[in-house]
Amino acid sequence: MKYTSVLSGALFLPLLAFCQGDDRGSENSRVPQNAGINWAKGANPGAAGPDNAAGPGNAGTRSANMLYHNGNIMPTAVIQSIFWGTSWGSYSGDKITGMDAWYTGFSNSNYAKTVDEYTGANGTVGATTSYTGHVIDTSASAGGGNTATILAEVCKVIKNSPEPHGNGYYPVYTDTPRGSAGYCAWHASGTCPGSSTVLQFAYFFKLDGDAGCDPGDTSGLHSQGLAAIANVSGHELSEARSDPSTTSSTGKPGWYDASGNENGDKCAWSFGAPLVTFSNSSQWKIQGEWSNAAYTAGTGYPNRSGQKGCLSGN
Repeated sequence: MKYTSVLSGALFLPLLAFCQGDDRGSENSRVPQNAGINWAKGANPGAAGPDNAAGPGNAGTRSANMLYHNGNIMPTAVIQSIFWGTSWGSYSGDKITGMDAWYTGFSNSNYAKTVDEYTGANGTVGATTSYTGHVIDTSASAGGGNTATILAEVCKVIKNSPEPHGNGYYPVYTDTPRGSAGYCAWHASGTCPGSSTVLQFAYFFKLDGDAGCDPGDTSGLHSQGLAAIANVSGHELSEARSDPSTTSSTGKPGWYDASGNENGDKCAWSFGAPLVTFSNSSQWKIQGEWSNAAYTAGTGYPNRSGQKGCLSGN
C-alpha cells in the first residue's frame, strides 16, 4: 500500500507540502475495481477486527501479473528504523531488538529474493540490503494520516542527510494505536529541506492487541505486537523495492497490476509457511510476495483470490 508524496523543502509549511496520488490514487482510501479483496486497506480482512468488511471474492478477469510502468526500482535498500513516541524511552519489550534482528536478517534471505525478478530503468532489485540500526525519538508521535508529518519526523531524526544515492528507506514505528484507521501501515517518498535526494519512508501504527492487523503467529518466538509489525514490515519494504514512490506528478512508477495492487497487496494476509527463516536464522510469520514468474510457471501458492503467484521465501 502506498502514498505517493510530493514533498520537497516545505515540511513545516502545510500550504506547500501536500500529498499527490499517482494514477492508482491514494491507497488509504482506494478500493480496486473488479478485485475480490480490498488489498489496499492493508488490514486483515479475515480477522475479527474493524476490517471485516472486505473478504475473498471474484478475482475478476484482468491479468493477474504485475505490469511494468517504466519507472525505477530500488536496486538495494539502506535502512534505518525510527521508533517514535514517548513510551519508547522506557520500553523493555522485544519490538526494538526484534525489528533490529528482522532487518539484519532480511538481507540476502530467501524472502528478500522473492522480489529480485523485478527490473527498472535503474537496474534490478537485489537481495542485499544494509541495516544501519535504529534511532529512538521520545517526542510525542502522530497518527499516519498525513505524509508530511511523518516525513518531517524522518528528516528531523536523520538530520537532513539521507542515504545519498536514493536507496534510503526509513520505517517509522510509532506508539500510536490504529484506532479506526483502515490500514496497518503504508510507504511513501519525499525529500528533506535543502536536499534533492529522494528517500523512501514507511509508517507503522502500534498494533499490540489489534485483531485487524494480527498475522496470528502462534510460535511463541515473539510478542504479538512484534509479530504484527514484522509482518507488515515485509509488505511495505517489498513494495518499496519493486515500486518505490515517486516525488513528482511526472515520475514513473515501477510494478503494479491492472487494479493498482503492488506485490505486497496481492499476497496480503496469505501465508505460505508457518514461519519464514531469515539469513540470520531468525524466524517470522510473514506474508508472501507476488512473483510474476511463479504465477506464470504455476509454482507459487495462492493468494486470497486463488491466484497462485505468492512466494514465501521458504
